[in-house]
Amino acid sequence: MDITVIGCWGAYPEKNEATSGYLVECGGAKILLDCGSGVLSRLQNHCALEELDAVVLTHTHADHIADAYSLEFAILVLMQIGERTKPLDVYANEADIGKLAFEYPNCVRVHPIRAGEATTIGDARLEFSENVHEIPCLAVKLTSPEGKTLVYSGDTGYCEALIELSRSADVLIVESSFYDIQAGRMKGHLTAGEAGKIAALAGAGQTILTHLPHYGERNQLVTEASRHYKGPIRLAYCDMKINI
Repeated sequence: MDITVIGCWGAYPEKNEATSGYLVECGGAKILLDCGSGVLSRLQNHCALEELDAVVLTHTHADHIADAYSLEFAILVLMQIGERTKPLDVYANEADIGKLAFEYPNCVRVHPIRAGEATTIGDARLEFSENVHEIPCLAVKLTSPEGKTLVYSGDTGYCEALIELSRSADVLIVESSFYDIQAGRMKGHLTAGEAGKIAALAGAGQTILTHLPHYGERNQLVTEASRHYKGPIRLAYCDMKINI
C-alpha cells in the first residue's frame, strides 16, 4: 500500500498547497480520500486523472470536498475526448448524498457508505465508523490484500469508535487541529494530545498528524501527542510518501 499526502491543511490551503486529500494506491486501485481545496491540481503530480478509480468523501465541509466538483468536470472532459473510458466512483456518507451536487451521473457514480459496513474498491477493503463532528462524518479504514491497514480519521472529536476502527493499524492518519492549550474550545476536532491518546489506545504502528493549524509552532503538536503515544509520529506535509 502506497500513500501520498496531497494536502494536509485544515480550513484553507497554505500558498501553493492544499487542504485534505490523500492518494492511496492499494489492491490495484487508486483511491483519493477527500478532495479539498487545492487537491485537484496537486493530485496530478502523482496520479493522472485517467487512472483515478475512486474518491471517498468523509463529509461535506468545503476543506474536504471543495475540488470534487471540478474533478467531475475533469472526468467529463476526459471521457468526451476519449482519454478516460470509465466513470469515477465517488463514495459518500449516506447522510450526505442529498447534499451533493454532482451533475453528470454518466461520469460520476455516487455510492452511499455507512458506519459499520464495508465495501471493496479493486482488491482493497474499506470499513467506516461514525465520528464526533458538527455534521455527519466517517473515519475510513483500508485493508490491502496482504493485510496491511491504513486508518484516516477525517474530522472528529475524541471518540471510542475511532479507537476501535484503528486497532493495530499499520498507519493512522489522524487530525490534530488544535494544541493542547486549546482543549475544549471547539467541538468536533482533536487536540494533539487527544490524537496521541487515540493512537496509543489503538496500538497504531505509526501515526501521522494532519488537518494542521495555520499558526503556532507545529512541531509542538508532535511533542504533545508523544506524551501519550510512544510509536513513530510525524507531521503530514504535502507530497509526503508512506509505504506499508
